[in-house]
Amino acid sequence: MATQRTIKSAFGLKGKGLHTGVEINITFLPAPVNHGIRIRRTDLPGQPDIPALADYVVSTNRGTILKRGEMQVSTIEHAMAALFAWQVDNCLIEVDAPEFPILDGSARYYYEEIEKAGVEEQLKAEKDIYIVKKRIDYHDVETNAKITILPDDHFSVDVYVDYNSPVLPAQYATLEDLSDFGKEIAGCRTFVFVREIEPLLSQNLIKGGDLENAIVIYDKEMPQDELNKLADLMKHPRVKVDELGIISGDLKFKNEPARHKLLDIIGDLALAGKQIHGKVIARFPGHKVNTEVAKLIRKEIKGQEVQSPLYDDTVPPLLDSNAIRKMLPHRWPFLMVDKILEIRERSIIGVKNISSNETVFMGHFPDEPVMPGVLLIEAMAQTGGLLVLSQLEDPELYSTYFMKIDNVKFRQKVVPGDTVVFHVSLMDEIRRGIATMKGYAFVGGVIATEAEFMAQVIKNK
Repeated sequence: MATQRTIKSAFGLKGKGLHTGVEINITFLPAPVNHGIRIRRTDLPGQPDIPALADYVVSTNRGTILKRGEMQVSTIEHAMAALFAWQVDNCLIEVDAPEFPILDGSARYYYEEIEKAGVEEQLKAEKDIYIVKKRIDYHDVETNAKITILPDDHFSVDVYVDYNSPVLPAQYATLEDLSDFGKEIAGCRTFVFVREIEPLLSQNLIKGGDLENAIVIYDKEMPQDELNKLADLMKHPRVKVDELGIISGDLKFKNEPARHKLLDIIGDLALAGKQIHGKVIARFPGHKVNTEVAKLIRKEIKGQEVQSPLYDDTVPPLLDSNAIRKMLPHRWPFLMVDKILEIRERSIIGVKNISSNETVFMGHFPDEPVMPGVLLIEAMAQTGGLLVLSQLEDPELYSTYFMKIDNVKFRQKVVPGDTVVFHVSLMDEIRRGIATMKGYAFVGGVIATEAEFMAQVIKNK
């Protein structure tokens, strides 16, 4: 079972802000389960905080900006990428400025400090992963930026960029697995074209920018006096430039700019609030299109409390009907679970195929067969019983009995031909043989029924 994660110990970093140029202190703190990533402004009255979610994105001009009420924070994407790469679910970030420090323009220091602090598994809390089940497409007509996310069993990213520059050629970058983020992506720096600097300065967007925290690309000839003027405006030593090229030192990779764009994608998609399983394909990406895709995912997440489990009927079940009969006392026509796909420490996934031959349809709406809601709850409870029994040494010696049902909702009809997928999870630890569980029944990826229930485990054989 994949469990939630937080950092083992707190750590801090210090550096100037890209936009403000001020010295900034930032601290990362462990957080409890289901806390999520939250950012607290310690320099503001009352120290307000904001969830690191795409819901709060208000601008993407040279970085991703979150705002709630009067609180605003920007340039969060590099830190978010590092947390996502380490698969950290819960963390409190404290910062004493309206932005995160730019450091060297990459995610390197954030990534390395998380590694030093360590990552801790929060064993009592299951990780909620957003699984891409159908193709996601987003196209920004203004910039021609496109992002597609395809179903996959893990997270990966492919990026293509082209700035029509004689110095920066079209580039590809790929990350096949998050475990490679540290050596392949984390240290790749942000970049800027010299021709962009004066407009950015006029917008107060790069007061803290310099040759140490960005790749500076000189791809359009300018008189030396104009270059000197830019250096003076940025309060940096003048640099004599005789030819087009990179004027901030050597690139770490030939495609470092494309790799940095990949880094930004990860940081922005992290604002979906969950780890993602899917293959991301991006063409001309930027913070705007990245965060719009994150918003699409957030919209789907908010539409359903829990995501439907993946169901592939070509994969052999963990428990078939014969194995289920050995654990449950129920028999035809009241055995309501056909197979079990997965059992984790705190959750289980089961399947019931609704046939037109169900005996209940002889009397329950025979002219318009509808599966009785109470039987869906019974099937859900049997699935939960298998979860509890699976944790016992001799499950065949025990039985589980209903004690209470709460918060039952029937959202849509279940009819012959439907395949019902049950997801049942423990709401608390099993104490004195009492288990409280939350269950969902999905049809076609949509919640049909949900309920909370309590059961007692008794040794009776």
